[in-house]
Formats: sequence, C-alpha cells, structure tokens
Amino acid sequence: MKALNQILENAKQSPRRIVLCEADDERVLRGAVRAAEAGIAQVIMVAAADTVAATAARCDIDVSAIDVVDPASSPLTESLAQALYTLREKKGMTRKQADASVRDPLCFANMMVREGHADGSVAGAVNTTANVVRSAIQILGLAPGTTLVSSFFLMMLCKPFHNLKGGMIFSDCGLVIDPDATELSQIALAAADSAEALLGEEARIAMLSFSTSGSAQHSHIDKVRSAAQAVKRLRPGIAIDEDVQLDAAIVADIAERKLPDSKVKGRANVLIFPSLEAGNIGYKLAERIGGAEAIGPLLQGLNKPANDLSRGCSVDDIYHVIAVTTVQAQSAAQRAGHVV
Repeated sequence: MKALNQILENAKQSPRRIVLCEADDERVLRGAVRAAEAGIAQVIMVAAADTVAATAARCDIDVSAIDVVDPASSPLTESLAQALYTLREKKGMTRKQADASVRDPLCFANMMVREGHADGSVAGAVNTTANVVRSAIQILGLAPGTTLVSSFFLMMLCKPFHNLKGGMIFSDCGLVIDPDATELSQIALAAADSAEALLGEEARIAMLSFSTSGSAQHSHIDKVRSAAQAVKRLRPGIAIDEDVQLDAAIVADIAERKLPDSKVKGRANVLIFPSLEAGNIGYKLAERIGGAEAIGPLLQGLNKPANDLSRGCSVDDIYHVIAVTTVQAQSAAQRAGHVV
C-alpha cells in the first residue's frame, strides 16, 4: 500500500505527541504501544494509572513505550482546569465545573492539545462520535477561515485488481447530513487540505452529482455547482470539476468526452459527495465491493488535529489513525511556519 506506507514513513520522520484517553480498552492500549514502538508518534495515554496497569496486566501488554498522565495526580491538572474555565466561562462554566470536567480523560486530552502539551488527539473506541466531536469543537475550536467541522475517509486503492492506484479522499461520509452550498464548499476546501497533507499531491476535486456539466437540471445540482463556484472564488486555480458524475471524475477517457475543458481530467483524488447519505453509501461500496481499505472517519476543519475512531475499530485502525494524526500535526506546524 504505497500511499499508506508513505503516511507511515512521513510520521516516522518527525513523530508528534499524540494523546489517547481510552486505556480501559485493550485495542487502544495495543494500538498506542504499537505506534510508540514503531516510532510514528510519541504516545501519551491520559488515564488513571491503575486503569492502565489493570488493562496491561489483563492483556499482557508492555506499556513502557508510552507516557501515562493521570488527571488525578498530574501537575498539569490545575493549569488545564484554569485554562478550561477561562475558555468556557462565558458559556456558563464555573471554576468548580472546570475542575471536575478536566478530570475526564477526553477533556484532559484535548486540553493538553489546546495548551501545547500534545499535538493531536485520538478517541472514539469507547466514546461516542458525538462526544468526541463536541469536545474537539468546544476545546480546540475551528481552523481559521473555517465555519464547519466535517469528516473524510482516506480510501486506499492498492490491490492488483484496482484500476485506480493510491489514496483518495472521500468527504463527507460521517458528519454533515445535508450540507447547503456554503457548507459543501467548506467540506471541499477542507478535503483539499486533507489530500495535500496526507497524499502529498495537489488536490483534484470532483463535486459529485447525477449530472455532468449541466446535463440535467435540478436544485440538488444547483447546490453542487454553487459550492464548486465558491471554492473557485476562494482558491483560484484549484483543479475542480463542478457537477460531475463519478465515471467522468475517475475515468480519463470518459472525462475527455464529457468534460473536455476539465482541469481534473478524470484523475480526481478528492470526491465530494452531495450529502451524507451519498457519502456513506459511496465509501461502503468502495470498501465492501471495490476492495478499498477505508481509514476513518477522520476529522477536518479543526484548529488542531483530533480524530474519531469507530467503536468497532481494530488495533490496525487505531495504529493508522495515530499515524494520520501525526501527519496532520506536521502539516499544521508547517502552515504555522514552524519547523517540522
């Protein structure tokens, strides 16, 4: 899997501090240890020390490669509680509530990222998506110029029978149910950034529809075209096809016939679905029938990296999401002008 291997290699080049917080789950602890031992991240586990010890003993896991931070005894707890209180005071949070909230491992983990003690967070094997996303939005906030947190799947097409090879971004397949044109444009812009950070190539965006270049007329098509036009205004010169059917987005000779002036030319690496319904169906078809490997759902649009795991995730899934989070953190540092 060349694209995935490249992400893993990039992560090893400059491992980042990635914080996890679900130490009572064997999969999480195994994934965390594997990531630390492989050198793709400096892994921090936020949890009660006895919880980590109990899971490690029960599952025969050597946790010496990871750092354990216990909110009940950490020297960071007081300052993180004060920072949380300052952040949420206008929303009605009292200092007493902040003291209690910061002892929750998910909250503590994201506060570590916010305050610069870690570079990204990963959760969701135990916590619900709603909890993971809510905590990330409230604590980390939105990226500058972004009004929406959305999700994407990193789809790996690396098997011998795949006509397309490499990685693709599918978005949004996990969060935003029925985006309007403005929201769809934000999803497309964030997905373009995700492609450039994780695939190491310029984004080539297909705004998927049941129409290609006005071949049909419907308000659903108007939404897709309006979103694409907004993307063009915000990022002139970006390779994007407006309303385009899937075959014209990924098959060069079909694109040449249907869209001779296309900048994508049937080589899309970012597929933007018009609704969550379409996106969810699309990635599952690619995974279950097309044999693609799906990594995600991953989050985009946040001020700092935070990712959600499926509660059905495997150790491999956790390992790969930690690697992705490291690469996202590297990209964030580059955008901020820091040395990677």
